[in-house]
Parts: sequence; structure tokens; C-alpha cells
Amino acid sequence: MYQSEWTTKPVLHIFPHWNWTAGQEVDVWAYYNNADEVELILNGKSLGKKAKQNDDLHISWRVKFEAGTIKAISRKDGKVVLEKEIHTSGKAFKIDLKVDKTTIKNDAYDLVYVTVSVVDKDGNLIPNANDLINFEVTGGGKLVGVDNGYQASLDSFKANSCKVYNGKCIAIIQSNGKNENIQLKASTGNGILDSAIEIGVK
Repeated sequence: MYQSEWTTKPVLHIFPHWNWTAGQEVDVWAYYNNADEVELILNGKSLGKKAKQNDDLHISWRVKFEAGTIKAISRKDGKVVLEKEIHTSGKAFKIDLKVDKTTIKNDAYDLVYVTVSVVDKDGNLIPNANDLINFEVTGGGKLVGVDNGYQASLDSFKANSCKVYNGKCIAIIQSNGKNENIQLKASTGNGILDSAIEIGVK
């Protein structure tokens, strides 16, 4: 919302996730900028175009859920600015790890933030996943923090594991003073495929 209102960076964001009960009515919101309108499409069928009016911060549609793909297209002067899709996810398949940078300084200050997601075989987020992720860090780094964004959580931020909340959590890595690359392994032990990444140290 802040980016769409206060920056010139092109923004198009739709939510919530697209895993519901057939026929359930879902409020789908879109934030956008640098465009005249947004069209919402469900499984190839247009649900109409809408534009913000007056002081609106977003636009919305009430949509009857059907499994598949919900897609938003923003346009300016009739030309496409951005497209965003959300897919109905299947069964939890693996852990996905994404880093905010691939190298870290060999000091006591630099940090790497690793976004951890439980996804299906096609890489779609499992929005209701709550699996416990176990972390193992070897080489030139150490795990200095975990979190999942759940405000009522009483779990330690300094643990070696973290439950995903709405399918996601975060692990924070720091150098341990050794001048060697860092390996991070994430696992659940419940049939979901493990994942590992390497972070360079400089």
C-alpha cells in the first residue's frame, strides 16, 4: 500500500491467497499505481475492470472461489503495465529458500535474511502451512535469529527451528568469523523435501 501511494516504482499487488472452499465468497484486493485501471481474471474469465476513486487506497472484487488462477492486469492508456497471478496450491512438497543477498561480510554486523516458504511441486506457496522448520548452519556462519511474523507467538527468536506462519518464516544468518562459505540446511522431517543454500563470505 505504501509503495503504491508514495513511490514511483510500478506496483501491482493482489491478495489474499487462492486456497478456499468451492463457492466461498472471497474479497480480493488490489493495490496499484502508474496505471489507469486493473482488470481481474479468474481462470481466463474477466471479472471486470476497476479504478481507484477519490481517496481510495485500493480496489476490490467479491469473487466466488474456484480452484485455479486469479490474475490481475494493470493498464495505462490501454497498455499493460504489470501482471500478477496467484495460483491455488497443491500438497506441500518442498522448502523454498530465498536470500536477500548471496554474500556476507566477514564481520560481526552484516546479516543475510533468508525467506523460508513451504511450497507445492510447482513452487506455489502453501498458505495454511504451519510446519516446524529445523535449521542447520555450517561453515563460516551462525544462525542469529528466526521469526514467522505471528504476533502472539511465544517461541524464542534465538531457537534453531521455527514454525512457518501462513506458509512462511525467516532465518537470519551472520558470519562466525571464519573465512569460509556458509551452508544453511532447512528440514521438517515430515516428508517435505529438505532444502539447502550456500552463502559466500568476503
